[in-house]
Amino acid sequence: MAVNLVRFGKGGLTGWGVARDDGVVALSGSYASTRALIEEGAADWRAKRDAAPDVDDIDILSPITAPARIVCQGANYRQHMIESGVDPDQKRFNMFFEKSDASLTSATGDVRRPAHVKLLDYEIELGLVIGAPITMPLSVNRSNYHELLFGLVLANDVSARDVQIPEIQFFKGKSYRSFCPMGPYLTALEGEDHKYIEALDLKLWVNGALRQADNSANMVNKPAETLTEMSTFTDMDPGDVLLTGTPSGCALRPPKPMMQRVARALFDEATLWRKFKENQAKLPDYLQPGDVMSAEIKSADGRINLGRQENRIVQEAQQ
Repeated sequence: MAVNLVRFGKGGLTGWGVARDDGVVALSGSYASTRALIEEGAADWRAKRDAAPDVDDIDILSPITAPARIVCQGANYRQHMIESGVDPDQKRFNMFFEKSDASLTSATGDVRRPAHVKLLDYEIELGLVIGAPITMPLSVNRSNYHELLFGLVLANDVSARDVQIPEIQFFKGKSYRSFCPMGPYLTALEGEDHKYIEALDLKLWVNGALRQADNSANMVNKPAETLTEMSTFTDMDPGDVLLTGTPSGCALRPPKPMMQRVARALFDEATLWRKFKENQAKLPDYLQPGDVMSAEIKSADGRINLGRQENRIVQEAQQ
């Protein structure tokens, strides 16, 4: 049975616990990082999962701690590919990039929009939390997920589109501080839980209006094949995360491929990107100060529930 683990702050101290419907049970051990919890805490949280709640008045923190690698997949849901002008049946490669761990914040933390950013976007994503070192090419499949994965986490890959796209800066445009709400839960998977990885409903709202809704079954590059490919070119440690892409419904609306070709023929680079920013700024769905993003990922039967995020957008002062 999946177990929801939380990292919390109370009285200036940080701890870990098991989250139950009726409260949180504190773990006995002290774990300085997500990696330490994964490597040292299994007996602790298994012993506490049926205990009575014993802590309250706590602040829920990101269950993924720095240092951590946050590797991301781009354009990995069928409808999102179509929305982005990509034919999912013709795409022959997996797109990988990274976010800085400086972007980590909690499931209720404010997301700070830098003063120079105007096109701020949301991307709900399912995160796969690595449970064993990756140091060589592996063959991952649905039957051996348990050998590599510790569990799952809800993430929001917040993105500054006016940096990411004109500057072709995925890392920079997605890595400003607070641009990765994570949690509230680190959901440890056991046994049959792994079958739910491709059967989870993802939903994101802005100010109560549903913007994104899809099921992880609709990933084009499935998690097992993605982990297999990733293991051929990079190492990962326990506590690192693979974000598996976002569904359709983002604020970004790229021009159709034909329009992009025409624009490139007509305009120099500076004019092209100025017009891109002007046209995107006319769209209604980009995040504004005061907006609240809500997100959740869970299975239809409720067996897997990664919790709910509520993050407010605040404006950073001009420096």
